[in-house]
Amino acid sequence: MWLALGAVIAGLLVLVWSADRFVDGASATAKHAGMPTLLIGMLVIGFGTSAPEMVVSALASLDGNPGLALGNAYGSNITNIALILGVVALISPIAVHSSVLRRELPVLAVIMLLAGYQLYDGQISHADAMVLLAVFFLLMGWSIYQGMTGKGDPMVGDLDAAAEQPMPLGRAIFWLVFGLVLLVASSRVLVWGAVSIAEGLGVSDLIIGLTVVAVGTSLPELASALAAVRKNEHDLALGNVLGSNLFNTLAVVGIAGAITPVPAEPAVFYRDWVVMTVLTVALFLMGYGFRGAGTGRINRLEGAILLAIYLGYTGYLVSTLVPSG
Repeated sequence: MWLALGAVIAGLLVLVWSADRFVDGASATAKHAGMPTLLIGMLVIGFGTSAPEMVVSALASLDGNPGLALGNAYGSNITNIALILGVVALISPIAVHSSVLRRELPVLAVIMLLAGYQLYDGQISHADAMVLLAVFFLLMGWSIYQGMTGKGDPMVGDLDAAAEQPMPLGRAIFWLVFGLVLLVASSRVLVWGAVSIAEGLGVSDLIIGLTVVAVGTSLPELASALAAVRKNEHDLALGNVLGSNLFNTLAVVGIAGAITPVPAEPAVFYRDWVVMTVLTVALFLMGYGFRGAGTGRINRLEGAILLAIYLGYTGYLVSTLVPSG
C-alpha cells in the first residue's frame, strides 16, 4: 500500500511538471511553425491543461479500469468548479466581462445534459463516445472559425504577448518530445498506484478517480487560474475552467469510451453527474450577470459556497473509502 501511495504522489508530481513542459514545448514549436496565436491558445494550451486527464483516462481504459477514467473526468469537472473557482473567488472575486464566456456557460450546461442522457443506461458505449468526440470537434471548429473571422473574444489577444519570443526551436522540440514521454510514463505509474490503492482499500477505482486522481490532474488548472487572477485577468481564469470541463466531458470521456465501452454504476448518474450539473448551473447563475449590469461576478460568499459543496461532496466520497463494520 505504501508503495502504491508513493507511486501516486510521484506520478502526480511528474505528471503536472511534464504537462507544463509539454505545453511550453508545443506552444513554442507551433509558433515557429507559423501557427496563429489563437490556435496555439485554443488547441495547444487547451489540450495541455487537460493532457493529464486525457492520458490518465486513456491508459486506465486500456488497462481495463474504465471506472478510473470516468471518475477522473467527472471528478476533475467538479474539482475545477467547486474547488478551484471557489478558492480563486475567495482570494479575489471573479468578474465576468467576456461575451464568449457568457456563451460558453450555456453550451457547457447543454453538454452536461448530453452526458446525463448517455449515463442513464449505465454505459458510455462506442457510439456514445463517437457522439462526444464529434460534438467536441464541432465546437472546436466553430470556436476557431469565430476567432479567425474576428468574432471571437478580445481576451485571446492577451496570448500574443506571451508568444512573442518563443524558446529556440531545438529546445522547444526537446521539451515537446521529452514532456510527452514523461507525461505518458508518469500517467502509467499513477494509474498503477491508484488501482492498487483501490484494491487494497476494497473500493472501486471510480472513487479513487473522483478524489485523489481528479485533484492531482486538476493542478494545472489551479496554477493557471491563480496566475490569471494575479494578473487581474479574471476571464482567463474562468475561461480556463470552462474549456477544461468541455475537454473533460467530451474529449476525455470520448477517448476512454472509444478505446473500450465504459460501464457507469448508478451512483455516477444520481451522485456525480447531479453534483457536476448543479455546479455548472450554479456557475451559470453566478457568472451570467442577472443583477442589472452587463457584468457577472462570482463574489467571496459564492466562492465559499462552492468550496463548501466541494468539501461536503469529497467528505462523503472519502467516507466510502472506510469499509463499514
